[in-house]
Amino acid sequence: MKKRLVWILVCAALAGCNEKNEQATTPAAGSKAYGYLEELSLGTSGIGARPTGTEAETRAANWIVDKLTGWGYTPQLILFTYTRKAQQMQSQNVEVVLPGQSDEILIIGAHYDSTGVDAGSEGATDNAASVAAMLATAEALAGKTLPLTVRLVFFGAEENGVNGSKAYAASLDADTLSRVRGMVNYDTVVGGDIMYLHSAHSDVNEYNCSDPQKYSYSTQLRERLQAVGGQMPGVSFSVHPAIPGYPAGETGSWSDHGSFACLGIPIAYLEATNFNINGKNGYDGYSQSTHPELWDCFDAAANSACDRESEQQWGEIWHTGADRLDKLETLFPGRIKQQLNAATDLLIRFLKQPELTKA
Repeated sequence: MKKRLVWILVCAALAGCNEKNEQATTPAAGSKAYGYLEELSLGTSGIGARPTGTEAETRAANWIVDKLTGWGYTPQLILFTYTRKAQQMQSQNVEVVLPGQSDEILIIGAHYDSTGVDAGSEGATDNAASVAAMLATAEALAGKTLPLTVRLVFFGAEENGVNGSKAYAASLDADTLSRVRGMVNYDTVVGGDIMYLHSAHSDVNEYNCSDPQKYSYSTQLRERLQAVGGQMPGVSFSVHPAIPGYPAGETGSWSDHGSFACLGIPIAYLEATNFNINGKNGYDGYSQSTHPELWDCFDAAANSACDRESEQQWGEIWHTGADRLDKLETLFPGRIKQQLNAATDLLIRFLKQPELTKA
């Protein structure tokens, strides 16, 4: 230990230490991400639950700005207004630009607000973990020039109508849109049994676009992320099997990617859940886990509830009292760190080698 400490101090003082040695003394990005997850989601020592429209949501946005500023970035806090139940409300998106060799753009997004506080949720999986992965990515790539220009966008007011992503997408002018190669949405990237990559639905009617002619359901971005993920040892990113109404690998418009697909931008969406479970409404991915503590009674043979009439829990994590880091670590020792590391590593690898063609 003393020799190692001396070497670290020497490296800090001299310019001759090589990159390998520098990396050996620097915590992995995934470990950094877990620390940011704790800071954002733990009510005991961090911000905790971030209900849409509250002071805690605003505090989370400012916390994101502070983190990015500390790494040398110049983030933008973008205020927007929206109408909810005939009442005008305000929230904010946070955007930071990572420079690229090309002016072509990749948008990476995740919402930072949460819901389910009355049930005990602190929004750890939905969606503090995704925010943490993006922050750790920004930290790891600070000072670097990427192949494409990257906009990391942290959306407010997702939980009451994907309002942040709607406002951001609506603000993009024609020149910017012509340069956007894709949008990657990180939403609930940890917690569930399986990590999935999705593309937009092949039926435009699933997205309720104002101009269906612009809609994109290209699978290119999803396939590129799958290819990058396939190079990561010990990690698996799946495509959900075909289910009624949803062909394999295709998703609906219920998260922040929807507005971008409607603008003709290829999207990909990473989430952790379990499409093999026959949940309350079928095989729809809303049951995130088979863990028996998340069910009143789980029938492993049927991959469903023992009694569908009386079941109340349905293996759900999002928006429930299970969506808090202390509970998740008890249910799934080691899983959250492993999945968060994978989500962060995937994003860093992809941004270094996006290899996308023009649509």
